[in-house]
Amino acid sequence: MRPNGSKLDMIKKRLRAIRHGQMYQKRMMRAYDKKVQPREFHEGDLVLKRILPIQKDYKGKWMLNWEGPYVVKKAFSGGALILTEMDGKSLPNPANSDSVKKYFA
Repeated sequence: MRPNGSKLDMIKKRLRAIRHGQMYQKRMMRAYDKKVQPREFHEGDLVLKRILPIQKDYKGKWMLNWEGPYVVKKAFSGGALILTEMDGKSLPNPANSDSVKKYFA
């Protein structure tokens, strides 16, 4: 068995290691957040929607990555977008703002 002093030293080392890991995570988070540009979409914006490989019309590596342009009908605060085609026909499912980019015509 170890004397009580060495247990205290071990606990202090562990706490110091935990604190060091937390400080490192905070530094990395601040560095990442400096470069992040928030995406904001408003009603009437033209956007392109990413074609995901899990969709039924996915044709492999050589097909286009984006489809559209679509018009943003409604933008929610959580990042969900209701999209419509240029002729006004609504898409059946909402799109996440991570899979959409602005289209500049």
